Amino acid sequence: VHEVDNRRDSESEESEEENSSERNMIWIFSRRFQLSVPKLASRRRVVQELLSDLLRVSHNIFSDSFFPVLEPVIGVGSACEGWSPHKEEDIVYCMFVPLKPPRGHAFHLEPDCVETGEMPQTSMRVRVELVCTCTGEQPDQNMLCFLHHSEQELKRNQVASLLHTLCTGPYLDGEKIALWFQTFVVSAWSMVPQSRRYSMKVLPSCRSCKMKLMKASGRSLFVETVFSVQQGDSDIFLSSQPPEAQVPPSTTWLESYAVAEAKFFRHVAMQAPPRSCHLKCLRLCARILEGSGLSIYALKTTVMHLLTLIPLSEWQHKYLLMRVDDTMRYLRCCLEEKRLKHFFFDNEDMPQEISLPPAFQRAQPLNLFQHLAQDPAAQTEALKKLDDL
Repeated sequence: VHEVDNRRDSESEESEEENSSERNMIWIFSRRFQLSVPKLASRRRVVQELLSDLLRVSHNIFSDSFFPVLEPVIGVGSACEGWSPHKEEDIVYCMFVPLKPPRGHAFHLEPDCVETGEMPQTSMRVRVELVCTCTGEQPDQNMLCFLHHSEQELKRNQVASLLHTLCTGPYLDGEKIALWFQTFVVSAWSMVPQSRRYSMKVLPSCRSCKMKLMKASGRSLFVETVFSVQQGDSDIFLSSQPPEAQVPPSTTWLESYAVAEAKFFRHVAMQAPPRSCHLKCLRLCARILEGSGLSIYALKTTVMHLLTLIPLSEWQHKYLLMRVDDTMRYLRCCLEEKRLKHFFFDNEDMPQEISLPPAFQRAQPLNLFQHLAQDPAAQTEALKKLDDL
């Protein structure tokens, strides 16, 4: 009996030591990769307020023109989801500005065929079409119809249509829109309240509007405004900004899942237990994988899959190291199989709150590791780097 009791005491001490060691590890990781979630949220609100004020000014300036209608901004990307793989001073707050057609115009999405690199993406063009405004239930008495008034009347009495300003041929041009908005931001900066607290510099960008906001203290805030067109009523948008390695034609817009991803993380935040570790797990794994060649998007997709496979009750803070281990093991299995299924295609575990085009449920699942299936040497190298880590 004494021997059994002694063995139990010994096992209990070892268990306490292991738990204490794990707690220390979690504390060390938490401190080493700390990023203030409240600070991210606070800065995101500053950025959203700034862009909301800028859009308010734009509506006043362009109310009588036929430039695209700028809809309320949508925060996307890791910083707006509550995590970031970057150091605090390098974080960029990305905002989508959805575009709607102005009066007398309509947008039609047409498939476009371009090479989009290793991440599967659909490319499209946005064809702009003039529509009649002189008939219908509520004819617009304050504008001439582009279809039914003479060219001379239109030139003499009305500003140019969207087709003659921000399009190339009949297609919406991402570069022309970016230049138009950048010019507007510079001219309108003094009209927004934030100009009294920040100085602003527009940074070079062909397809978006990048801004650097600077306080008198020297602290900087980086903002990127990306223009987008919504696909129907879904959470899938077309984005003006291609990945850095790609330079498609200026009339090519790439399908983006960023809004759906942000919505997914909001859904998880509402369902998860207090102090859930899923965002810290993402950030920690991103820092671990730094320099490995594996994309942050592959990591993010992995964690999104695990968030639907592992009950959210198992994402409490005390399970952080277990979830990190799960993430790295899942990634390794996907590398071995040369297959990582895209989260938004043919996914039965998709939350109902996320609205996807019907074709997404019928489409063949996209493989984010398709490039590894075609390049065995790249797969071998990726596995070796992951094992080293």
